Amino acid sequence: MFLKFFKNFSAKRIVKKSSLNVNSTISDKPIETVGLLIDETFFTEKDKLIQQLVSNGIEVKNLTVLAFKNSYKKKEIIDYPHYSKKDVSWLGTIEKKEALDFIAKDYDLLISYYDVKKTPLVIVTHQSKANFKVGFTSVDKRLNHFMIETQVEKYSVFIDELFKYLRILKKI
Repeated sequence: MFLKFFKNFSAKRIVKKSSLNVNSTISDKPIETVGLLIDETFFTEKDKLIQQLVSNGIEVKNLTVLAFKNSYKKKEIIDYPHYSKKDVSWLGTIEKKEALDFIAKDYDLLISYYDVKKTPLVIVTHQSKANFKVGFTSVDKRLNHFMIETQVEKYSVFIDELFKYLRILKKI
């Protein structure tokens, strides 16, 4: 128990020391590829959220999802890329291949769909090579280019606001 606490504390401290400031240069090209980072610990409507994105013009083939959960059960069947707390090292790096592939891909838009600041989620958002990052205002404001103030449970409000502002910014 103590080692898990110390591991989380160590990773959090290293992430805090790193520069969390987002690159201020934003590409003018329209959004085609989208990365969706979801905290499934409390939010279970992943499929409905994806349907909302698709109904607003994002093609399924251009959408990549990575899910985080504090811990997964051994017999739980998971058919999508995911990671958990145990995939974060003492040095604040991600050790799971699916998460590393997600980080390495250049997205036009990264949607960080979590409203509670957790070290593994912050690491992926910060290290992502996305051109435009969107998230919630309740998370560290240095992580995202654009933030929406709503609750995680109200995914349709989040998506409506997101696409309203993407149209204003001429990103879609």
